[in-house]
Amino acid sequence: MSVIRPLCELAGEGEFLAYLEQVGADLPFDAHVERGPSAPLSRPVDFSGVTAGNRFCVLPLEGWDADLEGRPTASTRERWRRMGAGGAKLIWAESAAVRPDGRSTPAQLLVADDTVSDLASLRDSAVKEHERIHGEVTDLVVGLQLTHSGRMSHPAPSGTAAPVAVRRHPHMDNTVGPSPDQPLITDDQLYALADDFVHAAVNAHDAGFDFVDLKACHGYLGHELLGAYERDGEFGGTLENRTRFLRTIIAGVRSLRPELTLALRLSAFDTVTHIRDADGLGRPITTGPHRYWFGTDESGHEVDLAEPIELLSILRDLEVCLVSVTGSSPYCARHFQRPSRRLDANDYEPPEDPLVGVARHIRVTAELKAAVPEIVYVGSAYSYLQQWLPNVAQAAVRLGMTDLVGLGRMHLAYPTIPMDIIDGRPLRTDLIEPAF
Repeated sequence: MSVIRPLCELAGEGEFLAYLEQVGADLPFDAHVERGPSAPLSRPVDFSGVTAGNRFCVLPLEGWDADLEGRPTASTRERWRRMGAGGAKLIWAESAAVRPDGRSTPAQLLVADDTVSDLASLRDSAVKEHERIHGEVTDLVVGLQLTHSGRMSHPAPSGTAAPVAVRRHPHMDNTVGPSPDQPLITDDQLYALADDFVHAAVNAHDAGFDFVDLKACHGYLGHELLGAYERDGEFGGTLENRTRFLRTIIAGVRSLRPELTLALRLSAFDTVTHIRDADGLGRPITTGPHRYWFGTDESGHEVDLAEPIELLSILRDLEVCLVSVTGSSPYCARHFQRPSRRLDANDYEPPEDPLVGVARHIRVTAELKAAVPEIVYVGSAYSYLQQWLPNVAQAAVRLGMTDLVGLGRMHLAYPTIPMDIIDGRPLRTDLIEPAF
């Protein structure tokens, strides 16, 4: 693979498009970014009786800054105010654990009976800041992601790992745990956990959130169940069994809060585990056939959307109307999950240009939207595009490849970018370039 060029070095549109061709990244691109209320990125989108007033979404990034009881701190509240201030009309707020043993860190938010008022005030801080800066809030939609971190759980104040696994996975068992002699979570325990998700959804609704996300991405428990092909019992094997956990939660929420909008952040594609080779590049450590990954063929090397499309059809029929599409897991293949030139310290270097990963995310979202068009989709991986984000984002929305454009890292670094794009202001490179 040739050297990955920083996007800030590409001088203009022609050079960027030439570089896309050079690395084999097929991305939509609009040379002119429109402004005003009729522009593609300015138009509202409706779902489940609510309206998001533009096509930007703040993706659910955890701050790891709650207190040990799972309550927001001053740092948490400031981050949420920044989410409200930025101008995106869909805030897919950060991941919150449905019970203490499912926290990814001892500083993760917790949804519990005694934190409802804290979560309500946290939501209000984002809404009030949005209203202060942008006025109208009837077209602002705010949701909360519900999770159990599964084998990535670290709930104790010390941060000690306390993994909970739903299936065996050779690489994950050997790296993050649990040990082979620790039993898998049982079917009865999964039914009890589904009840905890339902109770958390009720609490989130009572705290004022417009929707809840039943997290099924990035290797956490809900995602691992979708890939539990070799698990025995009621939650493994067939797709019907592997979706039982989600369907049980949905039925429970519908029975108690039928008006609550349900959403899903989904790792819709995957790849085999990668590790650092002698040259520092990521290389796959396994070859097929294996059944550890959801959204791949049996080898694990090629994206296969047959089952994700079946899942989305099930969700559509259960009136789940909002899906945020992402991929893979940072614990197995970070370059697939989050295209970037700079991965974590001691991690591998990307084995492909990150623009290829961006194109994969956008292509998969477009294919899912074409297959199950009744759902409203949020696309991911736009942050890496940096100064070219507006051109690609507008084209993707205009062409019907996604409904909304999700911003994660970019929103942390540059929270006002949605309104700068919509209002036609020059992008602030001093906020973009240091983040990449």
